[in-house]
Amino acid sequence: MLLGLQNATFEFGARTIFENATWHIHPNERIGLIGYNGTGKSTLLKILVGQYRLSAGTVEKGRETTIGFLHQDLLSFDTEDSILQVAMSAFERVLEVEKELEDLAKELETNPTDELGIKYADLLNEMDVLDGYSVHHKTEEILQGLGFSNADVSRPYKEFSGGWRMRVLLAKMILMAPDVLLLDEPTNHLDLPSIEWLERYLIHYKGSVVIVSHDRFFLDRMVNKIVEIYQGELHIYSGNYTYYQTEKAVRIEMQKRAFENQQDYIRQQERVVERFKAKASKAAMAQSIIKKLDKIERIEDTNLERPNIKINFSIDKQPGKVLCTVKDISKSFATTKIVENTGAEISRGDKIALIGANGKGKSTLLRIVAGVEPFEGGERTWGHNVVDAFYAQHQLEALNIENPILEEMERAGSGKTTLELRTLMGCFLFGGDDIDKKIKVLSGGEKARVALAKTIVSKANFLLLDEPTNHLDMHSVELLVEALNKYEGSFILVSHDRYFVSKTANKIWEIDNYEIKEFNGGYDEWMEWKERQAANVAVGDKKVEKVEKVERVEKNIEAIAPVNPKQQTLQPIDKELKKELQKHKNRFAQLEDIIAVVSKTKADLETKLGQPDILADRTKFVVAEKAYNDAVLELTILNGEYETVFEKVMELEEKMV
Repeated sequence: MLLGLQNATFEFGARTIFENATWHIHPNERIGLIGYNGTGKSTLLKILVGQYRLSAGTVEKGRETTIGFLHQDLLSFDTEDSILQVAMSAFERVLEVEKELEDLAKELETNPTDELGIKYADLLNEMDVLDGYSVHHKTEEILQGLGFSNADVSRPYKEFSGGWRMRVLLAKMILMAPDVLLLDEPTNHLDLPSIEWLERYLIHYKGSVVIVSHDRFFLDRMVNKIVEIYQGELHIYSGNYTYYQTEKAVRIEMQKRAFENQQDYIRQQERVVERFKAKASKAAMAQSIIKKLDKIERIEDTNLERPNIKINFSIDKQPGKVLCTVKDISKSFATTKIVENTGAEISRGDKIALIGANGKGKSTLLRIVAGVEPFEGGERTWGHNVVDAFYAQHQLEALNIENPILEEMERAGSGKTTLELRTLMGCFLFGGDDIDKKIKVLSGGEKARVALAKTIVSKANFLLLDEPTNHLDMHSVELLVEALNKYEGSFILVSHDRYFVSKTANKIWEIDNYEIKEFNGGYDEWMEWKERQAANVAVGDKKVEKVEKVERVEKNIEAIAPVNPKQQTLQPIDKELKKELQKHKNRFAQLEDIIAVVSKTKADLETKLGQPDILADRTKFVVAEKAYNDAVLELTILNGEYETVFEKVMELEEKMV
């Protein structure tokens, strides 16, 4: 065991977070720590690192166990150092040795004694043992994996926003390579490529990892155990998040059945007592049954308890067919280009996900569509009867921090009474006097819920949502998905939550090469299309490489042709060998022609699969998809033969040299 709790109880004021809990973290475990908002997930991590003390029980930690803890409070750290220096501070001893070596080298120049020479050699050996010569490369590699460019690594840490700072601190934590890595919402500030990189890295991480996250895709791929804080207890499940969902439902159902069976038995025994307690001959038996019932360990009834946020979007009026048009727009910040001479159209019924890597300008484009971000050239036009509501990623853009929650909601223009607003905010977990708190004292998650509530009461027919799932637990994300699927209006959203995007969007926008690239289909279809595109590029590159090799072979064959009759007499070429070589060269040329035809067929079918009329008709789509898969299989077989024939040509050419 590396770290854990033994018979632990933690009370926060009058509230018990968990009671008599035992949990041990073992080597090579990847654990997802989950629970509804406010159940104490972040608190539990702080208990494990000693920031909070238990009310009862103990925190157990191995003598040599090292712990790394990434959490939002780290953002208070600030420095003039570059992000490379901040991340490299993980290698404290390596940096000390580097400095000592530098100082000794200077001293040896003026005082080259044996003693200093031995000390210098010892430090060089220590540097070697610490693998200190590779730390710069490791640090740059991890920073690049988390989305930083080569130019970024030398920039001061203080120049970066909170999300990018958190990435630097995540890089430092990874480089420290502690035995137990505690990560509190590590994907909150990451784009999709960075999340995928982090998944690949942590899967092969040599230590144990505990992750608090609302990203179920991330948990499904990452963890092999789930620990849930539920009803003041820690419940442990062996498996990923999907397994936990199934297993929890089974456990609740089994407990409910056991409770009902026990209640039936108790009622039956009580009827027997009631019937015979007045009869002298049966009184002893009745007393025996009563004592037996008193000793029974009662099974508690159970129902799935969870705080429900009631999310119900409504609209006042229907817009026209086209909600918004952007045409020939360009946008840049200093030397950073976002988009150039690009455009798109948002139609009624569109549910668009704007996705891609950080720094590509997703939030900027969303603000341009909303009309709150200036741009160069081109035009942006609203359609008829469009009523928009903008949910901002950075909540201070949407909220007046000096207003109490109730006043902020009253100013949203919903026309609801104070009582109705109080009821609504109760659904968003603001009960009693909470609604009179000022916005500025709220946590990030609380501000997010207020801003989301404002968006809901707006009765807009067009929503612009920037990272709406940040600070929401998985159950709340599910409820938001249900609400958006019932929503009769249109929306465009930016999100790194793959589950959320896959369940809500019917169209994908991607900023690629400074243009808006539109895909008519959901996230899963878009991912499949991207994978096919990548595979086609790889096949094309391989084919070009083979053609170049064949050209080199042909040149070599020409080069070894006899120059004069004497040379021919001295180095005769086997006629059968030459004949076989020509046969394989002919087949090689045939395969090139066949592959070109099949590749064209495959490309046509791929285009056909992306057409709206095919996507809308299940039967047509299945037929087209089968034809496409057949073409892919045929192409794979042909490419295999193509490679075999090429290798045979090379072999025969070598024999003829």
